[in-house]
Amino acid sequence: MRVVATSAAAGLLLLAGCPTAAAEPNPVVVPEVPPDPGRTLFTDNPAIVDPHMTTIESFSRDGDGLLVNFTAGTPDCFGVHLVTQETADAVTIELRGGTPPESVGRMCIALAVHGSAEAALQAPLGSRQVLAVQ
Repeated sequence: MRVVATSAAAGLLLLAGCPTAAAEPNPVVVPEVPPDPGRTLFTDNPAIVDPHMTTIESFSRDGDGLLVNFTAGTPDCFGVHLVTQETADAVTIELRGGTPPESVGRMCIALAVHGSAEAALQAPLGSRQVLAVQ
């Protein structure tokens, strides 16, 4: 029994010591949908706590800019931060979700909210493609 435990531990150490290459994010095309006034508007908050990748479901045009659409928790307990990269051909967005600093340690209800957040752009969206890092 002791030999098995030692072998298992050695195997775990070997696996833990092996470096692995991190997978490069592969942006995907985000579908465009008409604006939905029923969605809750979230404000971009770079100070969110425990940020993690959040799925972008679609985008909507907002004048020359765009709104990113997603499903999240209530804005009292869930915040978002958008990281955008622009080229002449595309706008790539990484949506991070997390807890607003003022809500850390607070009791929250588990309720799905259809939300949107405005992506700040340096130039009008125009005919550029919208991509999501997911």
